[in-house]
Amino acid sequence: MRSSRVCPGCAAMTSASHRFCGYCGYQLLSATERSIQYAGFWLRLVATLIDSLLIALITVPLLVWVYYDAFVEAATLGTPGASMGFGWPDFWIQFVLPMVLVIIFWRKKSATPGKMMISAVIVDSKTGAKPTTGQFVIRYLGYIVSTVPLCLGFMWVGWHSKKQGWHDIMAGTVVIIVRPN
Repeated sequence: MRSSRVCPGCAAMTSASHRFCGYCGYQLLSATERSIQYAGFWLRLVATLIDSLLIALITVPLLVWVYYDAFVEAATLGTPGASMGFGWPDFWIQFVLPMVLVIIFWRKKSATPGKMMISAVIVDSKTGAKPTTGQFVIRYLGYIVSTVPLCLGFMWVGWHSKKQGWHDIMAGTVVIIVRPN
């Protein structure tokens, strides 16, 4: 199997033996030739806020469309939320859809739109290559583990030497800043 890695400039898969990316011309340096800049807590928080806003722009209109009658009925009866039947549509719109969208972005770009705006990509913590789909799924499910104890797993990014949250550690990933040459 031929060794490959993610180009930090455009997130394209490139041969590990190449010195320049064939897609964008980015100079590909080994880990010993460049210093890695890990994306810290505050930058990642900004990226998360951007991503959350974008996901809300997709999910809120869908929820209003699905639950419009319940919203109208609750307003008419003066009992907010009394007839709101949150169920399977809620689960699919608020949990499954965002998970699928995020993992698709991670697979295609090694980043979400928020991470792209801060010039960050997700890479395998051992090889610097693009993570596998399995790593991305574990990373996303790791968000639950990172959230449950008062978001301590996310705050861990601020204390860890490689700026990894619990979800990164579970998946064997790290978020790095990439700067064009």
